[in-house]
Amino acid sequence: MGKVWNLKEINEKEILEYKEKFKISETLASMLVSKGIKVDEVKSYLNPDISYLNDPFVLPDMKRLVDRILQAQNNQENIVIYGDYDVDGITSITVLYSFLKDIGIEAKYYLPDRLEEGYGLNKNALKLLKGEGADLIITVDCGISAFEEADYSKEIGLDLLITDHHECSDVLPEAIAVVNPKRKDSSYPCTTLAGVGVTFKVITALAMALDLPKESYLKYIDIVAVGTIADIVPLLGENRVITFNGLKALKSTKNEGLKALIKVSKIEKIDSDSVSFGLAPRINASGRMNDATIAVKLLLSNSPIEAYNLACTLDKQNKERQEVERKIFEEAVTLINEKGLDKKRSIVLAKSNWHQGVIGIVASKLTEMYLKPVVLLAIDGENAKGSARIPQGLSLYEAISNCTEFLISFGGHELAAGLSLETKNIEQFADKFESVIYEMKPDEFVKVVDIDILLDTKKIDFDLIKDVAKLAPFGQKNKMPVFLCKDLKVTSICTLKDNKHLKLCLQDKNICQEAIFFGAGSRRDELVIGDKIDIACTLSVNAFMGNIKIQFMLLDFKKSI
Repeated sequence: MGKVWNLKEINEKEILEYKEKFKISETLASMLVSKGIKVDEVKSYLNPDISYLNDPFVLPDMKRLVDRILQAQNNQENIVIYGDYDVDGITSITVLYSFLKDIGIEAKYYLPDRLEEGYGLNKNALKLLKGEGADLIITVDCGISAFEEADYSKEIGLDLLITDHHECSDVLPEAIAVVNPKRKDSSYPCTTLAGVGVTFKVITALAMALDLPKESYLKYIDIVAVGTIADIVPLLGENRVITFNGLKALKSTKNEGLKALIKVSKIEKIDSDSVSFGLAPRINASGRMNDATIAVKLLLSNSPIEAYNLACTLDKQNKERQEVERKIFEEAVTLINEKGLDKKRSIVLAKSNWHQGVIGIVASKLTEMYLKPVVLLAIDGENAKGSARIPQGLSLYEAISNCTEFLISFGGHELAAGLSLETKNIEQFADKFESVIYEMKPDEFVKVVDIDILLDTKKIDFDLIKDVAKLAPFGQKNKMPVFLCKDLKVTSICTLKDNKHLKLCLQDKNICQEAIFFGAGSRRDELVIGDKIDIACTLSVNAFMGNIKIQFMLLDFKKSI
């Protein structure tokens, strides 16, 4: 499938204004304008200092939540933190549990079993916790759609505080406090906090109420950054402040679990990529394959030996997850081909032996591969549970909201969701979902390569690399800048790693630049030596045996016109 290149139009007057006002290079000014960073945001964007963190008490119900926690402390009540089994939920539990312990509250935590209980609050768990003596439940990264469970909690005399960040309706669950930046009545500046970001605001508010120093909550910002990056929320505004400072703290983290996981993951450079592809999958593996409490124990451990052993366990589970994922992916592709689903607007697949903990990852890969909304369901008798993903440009939450007559439950974000339904309703759901997607987007999805700047190769130097680095950390809504370079002559062509990847040497006048195109080994035959091509690329630095050089990382290429 061909890709559409979209070279952004940028205002030359704005570029000049940014360059002069902030004393920065023209290329850096161009990148900021291309990213849509407003003139009043440039200072905080380029210097995302801790001082730019927002007041947590602007969040609705925050004071009520803080007062209830402090009341529980005074009354020596039993508190249980109820979380989710993904990285966001695991880091949320870790941060709140640790902070409460710091202020003298010995809380407990509870993680539902992904396969047996599924996501979020459930009545059986609430009944169990009440029976064990719990007085107060604090949810992290879940609870915003738990209407029946909130009513049940009230019925059995179990007080409930909800902290969440998922989409919510106008009506909220009946709880003592509901803290969520996405509440319709919220004026909080950052609506895109991760669950652990909301938890971070909770401990900040508690620290402020108790007149504690900033270090009392900032010491957890490395863990908060890991959860924020892993949850793929936009890395702008307050999320940028959290991740920028959190990654800096992560480089010298005092958390034994994180240190062990960095070692086991063989991470040499701490950045958003190493969190996304190194730390996060291993933390996630426990909840996907086994017991998510293993990851919580890792992050709470004060013993280097225990932490290393737990990190090795997670690494092993991650390898197992990768193998299960590979098998499900291959089965899904076979079913898509057999059923001709690649010709439809959406893909809905269900199978009885699929692992619920892994199908979300497979759905993401299929969405990327087929450029269609994908729903994968694991059938378990009369019911099925699954995960859904959608290409950027449409709201998955909105799409599934139009199919609720066939669902038992669902919840999630704009681009990802979880859902459950009766097995007998799968076909009806698939038909309705297909029609909803068609109504939302009658034309086909296309792969768009958004390009920030047309770049003269004469400007490629280490000063440019430094300017690009000023835009990090990169992630959702803050991608690494993409450059367009034109009329480059192909001087060498080869493939790497069993023909999976493509390596080129590209010449422009007297400049010869190495280019790597991951996953594009099959495109080798499109080129011959001497061809002139245009490329869409990012830039990276390759340091091999002391030889440091800049190279192109290709996203696409086309023959020059």
